[in-house]
Amino acid sequence: FNADFDGDQMAVHVPLSVEAQLEAKILMMSTNNVLSPSNGKPLMTPTQDMVLGLYWITRETEGARGENKIFSNRQEVVTAYDHGKVDLHAKIHVRLDPGKALVETTVGRAILSLIVPEEVPYSAINRQLKKKQMAELIDTAYRTAGNIKTVRMLDEMKNLGYRFATRAGFSISMMDMVIPEEKHGLLSRAQLEINRINTEYQEGAITDGERYNQVIDVWAKTTEKIAEKMLGGLSKGMVDAEDQTEKVNSIFMMADSGARGSNQQMKQLAGMRGLMAKPSGEIIETPILANFREGLNVLEYFISTHGARKGLADTALKTANSGYLTRRLVDVAQDTVITQHDCGTLDGIDMTALIESGEIIEALGDRVLGRVVLEDVIDPLDENNVIVEAGHELTEAEVKLIEEAGIEKIRVRSILTCIADHGACRLCYGRDLAHGHLVNMGESVGVIAAQSIGEPGTQLTMRTFHIGGTASRRAEQNTWDARFSGLLRFEDLKEVRDRDNNLIVLGRRGEAVIVDQHGREKERRPLPLGAKLRKTAGDEVAQGDTIAEWDPFSIPIITDVSGFVKFVDLIEGETFREQVDEVTNLSRRVVKESPNHEKRPRILIMDADGNTVMRDNETQAEFSLPIKSELAVEHGREVHAGETLAKIPRELAKNKDITGGLPRVAELFEARVPKDQAIISEIDGIVEYGSDMKKKQRLVIRPEDSKGEEKEYLVPRGRHVTVHVGEFVRAGDPLIDGSPNPHDILAVKGTKALQNYLVNEVQQVYRLQGVTINDKHIEVIVRQMLRQVYVEDPGESTFLIGEIISKNEFNKQNKKLLEEGRAPARSKPILQGITKASLSTDSFIS
Repeated sequence: FNADFDGDQMAVHVPLSVEAQLEAKILMMSTNNVLSPSNGKPLMTPTQDMVLGLYWITRETEGARGENKIFSNRQEVVTAYDHGKVDLHAKIHVRLDPGKALVETTVGRAILSLIVPEEVPYSAINRQLKKKQMAELIDTAYRTAGNIKTVRMLDEMKNLGYRFATRAGFSISMMDMVIPEEKHGLLSRAQLEINRINTEYQEGAITDGERYNQVIDVWAKTTEKIAEKMLGGLSKGMVDAEDQTEKVNSIFMMADSGARGSNQQMKQLAGMRGLMAKPSGEIIETPILANFREGLNVLEYFISTHGARKGLADTALKTANSGYLTRRLVDVAQDTVITQHDCGTLDGIDMTALIESGEIIEALGDRVLGRVVLEDVIDPLDENNVIVEAGHELTEAEVKLIEEAGIEKIRVRSILTCIADHGACRLCYGRDLAHGHLVNMGESVGVIAAQSIGEPGTQLTMRTFHIGGTASRRAEQNTWDARFSGLLRFEDLKEVRDRDNNLIVLGRRGEAVIVDQHGREKERRPLPLGAKLRKTAGDEVAQGDTIAEWDPFSIPIITDVSGFVKFVDLIEGETFREQVDEVTNLSRRVVKESPNHEKRPRILIMDADGNTVMRDNETQAEFSLPIKSELAVEHGREVHAGETLAKIPRELAKNKDITGGLPRVAELFEARVPKDQAIISEIDGIVEYGSDMKKKQRLVIRPEDSKGEEKEYLVPRGRHVTVHVGEFVRAGDPLIDGSPNPHDILAVKGTKALQNYLVNEVQQVYRLQGVTINDKHIEVIVRQMLRQVYVEDPGESTFLIGEIISKNEFNKQNKKLLEEGRAPARSKPILQGITKASLSTDSFIS
């Protein structure tokens, strides 16, 4: 827990009895803890100088001394190197084992292979090793050669790394920070672009908010380009004309090997420092053009310190929060222990690959590794071929088979569906990540889970500090280019053709999917409202084709019918105001909150006779205008389907920083209602507006075939309603912007959807920081949050209506009632935050 040796104090516990000593040795000895319990990857990996040394050993250089020599064994290579006949980086051919073929490798890699156990395939070493590859090598060694040999190898890697880092003689020179020649040109081009944006703003073509967003975008792109050029320049070695030796850039090698520093920091040394953020989180729109080698002027220096101080203040405050979160997590999960081998449940969860905006973030294989499968996994192309049988723990080899077979969904057992009375069972938990085999009886998985989630919390808080307030904002995306070739399909898509015969996306649920010839999904993307489609369904698309494009800075309100615009309740000075821009003297009409709550600004589309256009499903073409939206049409103007009636500017860009992160994790685990919560529909149906109230407007969802009750929702005025009249929504769809309330998800979509939501949302926060935690730890906590039920109807039991009781107790009583032939009780699941859940445990400890 972040103890260091600069004067920290702690209590020491001395194991006295022989048993205690033995247990301490087995459980706590460093050599028995090679893998991390939170994600199953090696904990002991070389760092800093060792990484640098091993990186240096495994480099290869063209034309080094002794290139293409042939050696009969590895010992010969070492002798030749010691006598200075070959260079460390020379490409050579070596026979690894007598009777085997020659292998093309380098001198350094042959030397390194002497300390690696023979079980490890040579291909694991025969490449340029960086920090990540070294972790993979240790992982491979652990899985193939076992604990003892791996630990021995680690020791040898340390010695070798230090020895060669010393021999290489790395140093940092001012000359290593090569500033790209293109920098000047790129900066002046960016400045021209900024001038163009400012002119547009002065002519009134864009608003101040849009101008700010675009300016920041231009600088973000320019910084990225300069960084690219700089990295490209650094990675090329220079050959010295006099003695033909290769000069390699030390700074680049330190960052590239993963020893110290990052691209982000190198960018600030030799590129440009880029955009900075104010302590409030807003981005200052004038970036720092200089880098550390050129030096900053007084203003730039001040802006830099401005952002850096916030980082330091945050760090101090958040360490405490993170520790407190860990404590609450341990408190709620500490009685989850493995108590039986198999609870006999027939239920599990479906695992698929995690896809976010078209990118596969986590492959299916990584997610199911070490889980027990619930049903036979069958090859989709050959039904008789069972890849893995039910009740079997997935190993690395089987996961590979599953990925090659192109399977997209697997049902696995999970602690979420475990029905063991106390604690959990071995099969539902699956692999013990710290040892790579099925979990042992009596393992305290709750505490491990709690600490695995809490431990990176402190790392997350430190993150702001390293980059020193440099705004890490990526250029906004405004097109979608296919990553794979295949056939294009659309799902749930509503579109309309505009004047120029372009297809414009109307609904919010539309998704584009690219499938290969077997019909397997390669990539899937949501299509934003107002996107212009470049391709139609059934088209063959090639990799890199543009499928859709949209405006990233505003959300449009688009008409789906043609006709004439009629303003309703749009009164100047009352429900909208003409904003005359001070700089440009041009006016824009922005909807504002009206003092008279009867007024509801909206646009109707009329036909030539002055009647409101009716859609096919008998709803009027009416579009409600939220506060802050900006009108794009005039009263009485003729519009064509697909035209934009108004625009809602997206919130000005804020920095995504873990300040949102740690509180977000706490918010999820405490099951708090988010402050701008989305309202979600409880039923499938068609949207209509009801009569308004003072502060709220009424949305009514009417079931399509008018069977069942309609539901009404009160929406605070001025919140952006994401659905329009006449749109069909499904249960669980959001009706207004915001983050969904987890309690609603439970009520509307059920337990599984909620579990999925919580696990993914927590993972998203950690993933943003580049921290990997296995899903099962989060599942352990979520299971504790859903342990209790609310009694709706006591039947003939001893429960009371509204009593909150543990699920196990409830099921036990019900089973007894059913056996006696009496009426069982009815309940609904409830979600409790971790603090509340920990109060109602049966455990004597908490």
